[in-house]
Amino acid sequence: MVAKRVDRILQRVTEAGEVEVSQLAKELSVSQVTIRKDLTLLEEKGLLQRQHGVAIINDPTDLRARLAQNYETKRQIALLAAEAVKNQSTIMIESGSTCALLAEVLGQQGKRVTIITISSFIADYVRDYPNIDVILLGGNYQAAAQVVVGPLTKVLLAQFQVTQCFVGTDGYAADSGFFGNDLMRSEVVQNMAQHADRVIILTDSQKFNRTSLVHQLGFDAVDAVVTDSGITPEVQQQLARHQVKVSIAKSK
Repeated sequence: MVAKRVDRILQRVTEAGEVEVSQLAKELSVSQVTIRKDLTLLEEKGLLQRQHGVAIINDPTDLRARLAQNYETKRQIALLAAEAVKNQSTIMIESGSTCALLAEVLGQQGKRVTIITISSFIADYVRDYPNIDVILLGGNYQAAAQVVVGPLTKVLLAQFQVTQCFVGTDGYAADSGFFGNDLMRSEVVQNMAQHADRVIILTDSQKFNRTSLVHQLGFDAVDAVVTDSGITPEVQQQLARHQVKVSIAKSK
């Protein structure tokens, strides 16, 4: 019940930009005290801001604003993906909102995990979890996405071999696989995949309804996809034909 309400708050604030506490209480049929508690939780997670009785979405260009979009769906995907990560593991996590939530979930679960990442956002997002060690790679810094890319990143990745690599995606095509919206980041994803025994894509099902600019990974490079129940039977069949395992997160 709380998770559904919080998700509805995030959806409402994301759509409107800002919403009064009194209006949220009325729409969700709860007290303003309850709404304030929910907003405090969301503000602590960096998912929105509060000002004088109003809930305000973060700067749309900020990665935390992307976290707020379909938050509960992404969190359920992260929870399911975390089940596959063993204690004392060293894994790679690329970038993006669902990947950041996976890192957070691992921290909350208390698993001792070393995360190799290209994302300074993820490194900062899990800074308060002493059980998480982060190896933040170097390279050319893309400030907007808060990631590193380029030749140096490729050289550094070559020093590692891990059991699991978790990546996000921006699009999908039935005949060729997964796509990204940035050439250099897509190249880094390809390099990460070369140094992992298993590659797992974390994505909400909406990404299967669109393609993107740059080919990221073919089916032969992907072992599994973790997504939500919105994935169609047709896409599931396409992935199964390429021996890509599909895991579907529970709806809350």
